[in-house]
Amino acid sequence: MKRFVDLADFRRDEVLALLDLARSLQAHPQPQALAGKILGLLFFNPSLRTLASFQAAMARLGGSSFVITPGEGSWRLETRLGAVMDADAAEHVREGIPVLASYCDALGIRAFAACKDLNDDLSETVFNAMADLVAKPLINLESAANHPCQALADWKTLDDFAVPQNGKFVLSWAYHPRALPLAVPAAVLHMAAMRGMQVVVLRPDGYALPRTIMDKAARAAAVAGGTLQETSDRAAALAGAHVVYAKEWGATAPYGDAEADAHLRSTLRDWCVRDSWFATTRVDCRLMHCLPVRRNTAIADEVLDGPRSIVQHEAHNRLVVQMAVLHQMLQGV
Repeated sequence: MKRFVDLADFRRDEVLALLDLARSLQAHPQPQALAGKILGLLFFNPSLRTLASFQAAMARLGGSSFVITPGEGSWRLETRLGAVMDADAAEHVREGIPVLASYCDALGIRAFAACKDLNDDLSETVFNAMADLVAKPLINLESAANHPCQALADWKTLDDFAVPQNGKFVLSWAYHPRALPLAVPAAVLHMAAMRGMQVVVLRPDGYALPRTIMDKAARAAAVAGGTLQETSDRAAALAGAHVVYAKEWGATAPYGDAEADAHLRSTLRDWCVRDSWFATTRVDCRLMHCLPVRRNTAIADEVLDGPRSIVQHEAHNRLVVQMAVLHQMLQGV
């Protein structure tokens, strides 16, 4: 495996094999598997779980890592092609990234959406331009419209709690005071569809996921024997659900228009997940969220601290599945 950029790049059986490897490494650690290997981590955006879990995963396999956060202890990097660099960026990624890649055996890059132009973000313009500069194995640590590491950890979490392969998976929009990127909802939606689940996207009017994201998930669902639908009817969406995956994202109709988005979400504070949401779900319905989460804004304390919540287990699985990705990518190379 040379690249881990999108779960859609892999066949379902390849994903299942990667999950089997994750479980094997969890049960039977290999503390010298990547001895002498170096992972470079380039973070253009903040991180807690992604940063810490990749460093821990590399260390648990006997390797090492270094972290570069442009503008914080290193030069600020320019990502735009054709930019006239007369502002604060001292170096372009076209010089910086090949240098960083030459220092390590694999490179991970995290670069969020600009949230200005929807087509530009969906096309992964910035991430792909940087990926083209990397000849070494590459990991997507979250890009404008994808987060494969989160999706893989979520798949393992569903398996760990014996959620049926064809169970009902509700990806629900949750309130946040500002617009957030589409990366996690897009990746999680595709993961659940690829797993073969009965997937429902629950969102208020104005927050429909882009057609390209829905079409990609629909193709995965068709192959795996699952289904996909989108609705603003909360009662119908939640009825009989095995999982409610809460996630915040920005309005897609006025994408990039902060004022219009703020106006839309100003009346949506009731999209905070509370115990009452689970009145018609399955008794054993689970609550998932990628974290970080704003308590009593996106999800109420009563749910996050209650027995339905598996967000901590979900977060721990980031470490477990990323060990498998690194092992597959670098062991024996």
